[in-house]
Amino acid sequence: MIAQSKSSAVAGTFGRFGGRYVAETLMPAVEELAAAWRDACNDPGFTATIDTILAQWVGRPSPLSPALRLAAALGTTARLWLKREDLNHTGSHKINNCVGQVLLAKRMGKRRIIAETGAGQHGVATATVCAYFGLPCVVYMGAVDIERQQLNVLRMRLLGAEVVAVQSGSATLKDAINEALRDWVAHPLDTHYVIGSVMGPDPYPTMVRELQRVIGRETKAQLHAQVGRLPDAVVACVGGGSNAMGIFADFIPEPEVALFGVEAAGEGLDGRHAATMSRGSEGVYHGMRSLVLQDEHGQLLEAHSISAGLDYPGVGPEHAHLFESGRARYLAVDDQAALRGVELLARTEGIIPALETAHAIAALPEVLRLLATSRDPAAVLDIVVNISGRGDKDMHTIAARLGAAQGDR
Repeated sequence: MIAQSKSSAVAGTFGRFGGRYVAETLMPAVEELAAAWRDACNDPGFTATIDTILAQWVGRPSPLSPALRLAAALGTTARLWLKREDLNHTGSHKINNCVGQVLLAKRMGKRRIIAETGAGQHGVATATVCAYFGLPCVVYMGAVDIERQQLNVLRMRLLGAEVVAVQSGSATLKDAINEALRDWVAHPLDTHYVIGSVMGPDPYPTMVRELQRVIGRETKAQLHAQVGRLPDAVVACVGGGSNAMGIFADFIPEPEVALFGVEAAGEGLDGRHAATMSRGSEGVYHGMRSLVLQDEHGQLLEAHSISAGLDYPGVGPEHAHLFESGRARYLAVDDQAALRGVELLARTEGIIPALETAHAIAALPEVLRLLATSRDPAAVLDIVVNISGRGDKDMHTIAARLGAAQGDR
């Protein structure tokens, strides 16, 4: 069975964050989803079906690999471990959540699936699962993201999904979410909206975390099998925050394990960025109370990141709670450092990461510095980095930016 959140006495909240802030017309659909999720959580057959598909079709468990040359390049004696979600079917962690949500939709009798996507990986994963189950799929994607993620757009269409270009606002992830919510409001009876991250109204933040929890559960067992202990730290990039919550979840009750989320500083914290933890404030957005980027009048600020998947002006409410409570620490990495992270992992470990993941790689020197101030200097540290996705989708952006940078030298 799937565990339920116990972070608050009120279902669907994390401290003062979370909840349900949706239009009255959408509330019946949200309540129906919450009831269906509770019922599914108590059905061992539902979990068993997910586990079977993840093993036979997705390729789980994903490996936990030592990164010896990366550690040497960083000049550390710490043992670095890479949780290889990039090796999943479709190339990222997103497939874990999509399998569970589409199965839940089928259980509810929904005949149509919609989704939003920024970097395209969630859209590809949703389209893939819909093709597997023979369900129609509509994916909303900002026009800007369509331009920079052409490979994933082609993949979605090849899988049979309809990709709808969103031209409003900044034409990025937040605007795609707005359009998907409008679609759901218009078609609540036959449609399920597969939200791709630990955000939105309850039950989405809890549901997506639990469907991604497999990452941390495997990591804990794999590291114990290899070195017989818990990690000293777990590191993951954070946009909405599903890959991070997935790997964090099993370690939150382990106070000796430090948790580091890494968000996008974009062009710098004094310029355009997507660093919600560093510069955000409490607000209500996309059906949840969380931290968002907004001005003094409560107007949303445009987010920016070289990574389409981190280009979001908010964050999941459980991350906001972990930040406020001090259980997790959140660092910010800018575009140029993320590009260096791509090069570093590619040349030391032969892995080309997604630009999202590259933020976590780029943050490792700061993670090591912070751990050095709080741990026994003679101890050998074990640090796990979640490699949330592969970089195929970002090669156009990487080539353009690295080529320009090399031309300036």
